[in-house]
Amino acid sequence: MQRLRNLFVVIIVSVPYFSFAQPSFDVFEAGIADIQTALETGQTTSVELVEQYLQRISAYDQQGPKLNSIIRINPRAQEIARALDAERQTSGPRSLLHGVPIVVKDNYNTDDMPTTGGSVALANFVPSANAAQVDKMIAAGAIILAKTNLHEYAYGITSISSILGQTRNPYDPRRVPGGSSGGTAAAVAASFGAIGFGSDTCGSIRIPSAFNNLIGLRPSKGLSSIYGVMPLSHTQDVAGPLARSAEDLAIVLDLVVGFDSRDEATQIMQSAPAQEFLAHLNSANLQGLRFGKLEAYFDRADGAVRNSINQALQWYAEQGVEIVDIEIPELAALIARSGLIAHEFRADLNQYLRQFQSEEIQNLNDIVDQGLYHEAIRGVLTRSRTAEFDEQAYQAALAARTELRAAIEQVFADNGLDAIVYPPIAEMPVYVGESQPGNNCSISANSGLPAISMPAGFTDNGLPVGMELLGKFLQDADLLAIAHPYEAAMSTRQPPATTPALQSGLAPAAVKLELVFDQQGVRFQAEFEIDASTNSLRYALSLAENSRAEVYAVTLVIDDERGDELNDPVVVNLLGPDTREASGRYFMSPQFRQALAEQRVYLRVFADPFARSGATQLVQ
Repeated sequence: MQRLRNLFVVIIVSVPYFSFAQPSFDVFEAGIADIQTALETGQTTSVELVEQYLQRISAYDQQGPKLNSIIRINPRAQEIARALDAERQTSGPRSLLHGVPIVVKDNYNTDDMPTTGGSVALANFVPSANAAQVDKMIAAGAIILAKTNLHEYAYGITSISSILGQTRNPYDPRRVPGGSSGGTAAAVAASFGAIGFGSDTCGSIRIPSAFNNLIGLRPSKGLSSIYGVMPLSHTQDVAGPLARSAEDLAIVLDLVVGFDSRDEATQIMQSAPAQEFLAHLNSANLQGLRFGKLEAYFDRADGAVRNSINQALQWYAEQGVEIVDIEIPELAALIARSGLIAHEFRADLNQYLRQFQSEEIQNLNDIVDQGLYHEAIRGVLTRSRTAEFDEQAYQAALAARTELRAAIEQVFADNGLDAIVYPPIAEMPVYVGESQPGNNCSISANSGLPAISMPAGFTDNGLPVGMELLGKFLQDADLLAIAHPYEAAMSTRQPPATTPALQSGLAPAAVKLELVFDQQGVRFQAEFEIDASTNSLRYALSLAENSRAEVYAVTLVIDDERGDELNDPVVVNLLGPDTREASGRYFMSPQFRQALAEQRVYLRVFADPFARSGATQLVQ
């Protein structure tokens, strides 16, 4: 039998947006240190890096998987890159980010580009000052390449906005990327920038990290400044990077942490010791560490999520980590009483618009009254628009936050814990248009304690799973150091199948196959097309007019290589009974993609003239 893979020989040529030859250095999945080495050794330049990332955005953001993650591209990116290339030659790099393109969530102020919060209401709003972390990135020599989509006003976890629409998950574009920093996460996962910045009020860094095979830290409240980040709740808001590796995360965290007189919460950094994330990265001695497994959060998790995290915990146990089951007394009640978004959002947004000189939109009332928002956030905006501020309820919520933190810290002390572990989100990413359940964001967000979402593995259908580690206050670098050995040992990073490396500046071309089946009176023609950038197998099949035998099914199967006759189960049904023609699309599973690569996919036909096991096509 000839392998089906051998048939895919007809190439579909795409229309080029760029026309560059294959570069000597490829930004695909490239880490910051590798990029910096390539810049230092002359393998590439910052101008070339910008060009490559723009090629990837062109290939995959509005084409192919259509991730829809980029709101705006910085029109000055290449000009800035040229200046940084020149500076490197004359005075050397400013930092490990010198000349490195990054992407930033579009709720970070940029004084040379609009900051929209994902809303048509602020489509042309250019703030009067940069966000503090943007200034730090610019000072470090980073190139802000683009602003990324988010769940509008960061008020949700599926990343849909009125300014751009729905961002899609690169691991399965039929699904959501998490949120609210879903645009950043999708862009980083797809190598649209070396690293990306997000914000987290309740899960908005950690959930997208989990859904996109990234690592992201919700820092201790006050570790870094949120000045100039459009607020959802100033008490709960934090901001910072999402990355493809622990090392990249450490590099950038070292650059953004610290005191900022414009953010009162960062006063703690005036007396706190330096975290030194990068220097601390390889410091963890896992032998003798203790993890508290929050059973209540595991019990309600999807089986695939639970299984992946349990496998990761088994690895930690094998390295000498003791894992104990814990519970936090009154956790659900404390979380329910300690949320602040409903109390703070309206006042915080109104104050932000005044502070950064929004002229056309003065306040939340203007946004709601003019209908300048996406239908998905109608409920939360209209409730915020009409709700009366209740000072007594607000103070009670603040007090409950103190109680929650004390309860968690007591569990740490009583059990001698180094981290508490649970799923950042209990369910897998839903299909676009559905409501996303399973959020476990509040334990960190409502206590102010740091939490890191790290890749734990993948489900059988190729979706990433994250594991969250909650730590003690200002022990952020310890959390990253604990996460790093698992990443290094298990090679947890796997790029999305839909955004592979470019070939001469273009997405890999789709391939076509045409074949004719003609056995014992069963005759049909089939056309197949495999498109890596949509992860899809498209097919069209029609019985010939002179095909008189009854056909029950035409299918694709994967040979499991047992050495037997081909008797493996059906994977894809192409045509059913009483049907003479059919077409469709199959979203390929990881197993199917691997079988294609290993030449183990076959056509199998069930029809009246054949034995019950069907017939297979011999293709010449």
